[in-house]
Amino acid sequence: MERRRVPSPDCSDSRHDTPTNSFGAEIGIIKSLKESKEGQMTKNIFTIGCFGVLALAVVATSGCVGVAGPGLGVGSIPLPVSPYHQQVAEDRAFERERYEMTAVLPPITDASSHIALDPPSDDQVIRELNRVRPIAGSVPGLETTYRNIKGITKELIADYVDPPRHFPLVGPAQLHHVHYKCTVYFEEVTQVGWPVPHQVKTENGMEVLYIDKDHLHRVGGGDAPAPLQ
Repeated sequence: MERRRVPSPDCSDSRHDTPTNSFGAEIGIIKSLKESKEGQMTKNIFTIGCFGVLALAVVATSGCVGVAGPGLGVGSIPLPVSPYHQQVAEDRAFERERYEMTAVLPPITDASSHIALDPPSDDQVIRELNRVRPIAGSVPGLETTYRNIKGITKELIADYVDPPRHFPLVGPAQLHHVHYKCTVYFEEVTQVGWPVPHQVKTENGMEVLYIDKDHLHRVGGGDAPAPLQ
């Protein structure tokens, strides 16, 4: 019996080339897309890094933050402050220096030298009125209050001197009590914008304020011992 050898199929046949070539093309396209995405991400990272370096250089050269030597760090960056808070601090300092400090005057030499001759100023009276009836809390557009001062009267209601005694940091002195009754006449307008817009007007407003102008009078010479009582 004669045996015949069947030739094996050739791998280079055109029938077997088509699937292999298409699969390789798809792999190439996927690789190219992946490489393009990686390149785009690298470009984005490089761009962000450049902007970060530029921002750091701008901040370092602006004078707000120092990059060398000791510093406050974030605390050295100036922050905006409302003018309202600045005005409140200035008003407190002004009132403490001018109206809250007790004056020490020379000794009383005769009966006529102890008469109070220093009534409260209009500024002090208006500041006391604003403390009793504040208008600084108004909100523009919602509620706003305006006040027009028409007149101020000042009446001395008490003026007497205490016996000499010792005061800390002052020495022997006499306390001079001076009390004034101040009446303020004003016109007040309140404008409300929300929820119901309306206006409230007080044409004949009046407020009575009592202000003390107490002060000290020295007793004897500067080195005289304090009279203990």
